[in-house]
Amino acid sequence: MSLLQMLKSQFLSHLIICYVFLVSGLIVNLLQFCTLPLWLVNKQLARRVNCRLAYCISSQMVAALEWWSGTECTLYTDPKSYPLYGNENAIVVLNHNFEIDFLCGWTFCERFGVLGSSKVLAKKELAYVPIIGWMWYFLEIVFCKRKWEEDRRTVTQSLQNLRDYPENFWFLLYCEGTRFTPQKHEISMQVAESKGLPKLKYHLLPRTKGFWVTVQNLRGTVAAVYDSTLNFRNNEMPTLLGILKGKKYHADLYVRRIPLELIPEDEAECAAWLHKLYQEKDSFQEHYMQTGRFPSPIVNPPCRPWALINWLFWSCLLLYPLGLLLAQLISSGSILTILSSVALCTAASLAVRWMIGQTEINRGSNYGNKEAPLNKN
Repeated sequence: MSLLQMLKSQFLSHLIICYVFLVSGLIVNLLQFCTLPLWLVNKQLARRVNCRLAYCISSQMVAALEWWSGTECTLYTDPKSYPLYGNENAIVVLNHNFEIDFLCGWTFCERFGVLGSSKVLAKKELAYVPIIGWMWYFLEIVFCKRKWEEDRRTVTQSLQNLRDYPENFWFLLYCEGTRFTPQKHEISMQVAESKGLPKLKYHLLPRTKGFWVTVQNLRGTVAAVYDSTLNFRNNEMPTLLGILKGKKYHADLYVRRIPLELIPEDEAECAAWLHKLYQEKDSFQEHYMQTGRFPSPIVNPPCRPWALINWLFWSCLLLYPLGLLLAQLISSGSILTILSSVALCTAASLAVRWMIGQTEINRGSNYGNKEAPLNKN
């Protein structure tokens, strides 16, 4: 093990990273709160400001993936579509098999310059999670309760609000509704059999209503759907905790650009189109398992330095006063003060570990574990 890798595996390094992320995140959340009056005066300016503030948080996680762990991300796509990425609004349909698939999605958003403005359809509970959830609130992220009767109106309204968004954005959508597990896959395929749909090997049955509502409400705003299929080499199952410990992975992402006008407007036809898309995604995964690559040329976007610069900025800004504080604590010799500081650091570490735990597969939601909900597409 090299000296650098040993440093990355140390608990003190993890504690420093967590400290910088937590404190900077709360500072950014406070600054976002301070933009509320600006919304009343100039809504579009407030949106642009919040995109930059959100970038300060999300880019730290991208920097951890690219620069700390050294994870490599390879893009397979049509070279003719490549120049359009980042220069148009798009709906990104991504498979949901890995604990860090959202982070890989963010990485490609960063490489095409749309990380700060990227959107997602997220469960309502995440809106109450400090830092990420609060950041998403000010980014006008679309939240849902996974109860269609309640979600129809709120999701439609949230999507309509994005029609005049001043920045190019990618709307990341997990049509499967929940992360893939063997148990959920078994139940999902039982539903597929009952509906006479072809079975999928690597995906759950897609949730068609959410996709149709998203497409219908973003027509005229979004130019295309980016069908994105993610996998990792050597059957790796990466984790956010592994990233924190500096473990290197290699992600492969296959992206197909599908113009939005090719997607049917009728709900039933759109549902059939989405099921066919997931059958194709399944065949791409099968091709990857057999050959170790996706069926398209490699066109790699360059790794931009801004995420690293932002991370270094916050580290310098926050570690200097922390160092002064620690020096004063040590010089004071007060046992009570030192113990209180240790307790505070421990609490911060546990808070971050809890946030990481929300991404773990074995800690995922029970959504999709029961057959009844899956029957309601």
